[in-house]
Amino acid sequence: MPTTTPTEQRPPAAPATAPPPFVLWREVLVSYAAPAVMAGIGGFATGQQELKIAAVTTIAGTSALVAALVGARHRRRPAGSWAERGPRPLITALFGLGAAALALAVGMAGAQLLPRIPALADSPWPGRLRFDLPVSAAIAATAITWRWRGTRPRRRRAR
Repeated sequence: MPTTTPTEQRPPAAPATAPPPFVLWREVLVSYAAPAVMAGIGGFATGQQELKIAAVTTIAGTSALVAALVGARHRRRPAGSWAERGPRPLITALFGLGAAALALAVGMAGAQLLPRIPALADSPWPGRLRFDLPVSAAIAATAITWRWRGTRPRRRRAR
């Protein structure tokens, strides 16, 4: 009867599992639905009609737009790009701050220019843009970048 060595008795190693795929349309859908629901709940709880409307327009709309733009950019990145190699928290923070800065500029311009339109002159909506756009953009860019980086295969460092 042949004898077996301890290495022959071990079960075969499980194959490495690949990270889940990054599906952009799902990410954009969640980026719209989550802030719309959360801000909408806040609007209903506090009785603020303005917040209820902003929940499905400026808040969720900005979030979905930023998620689509940032996610599409991430999907086109070549393997080994700087965004894939850098530390995940740092890259995520950079994209969140960058999106917030751009959205703040758009929000400030909109808050100044939109009240000049007669139909929007008395509306409180343009004034909300200074806050809604940067916050929504920062959250969406941060979430999308974090999720995208989680789907990238981990690279081993050479020693």
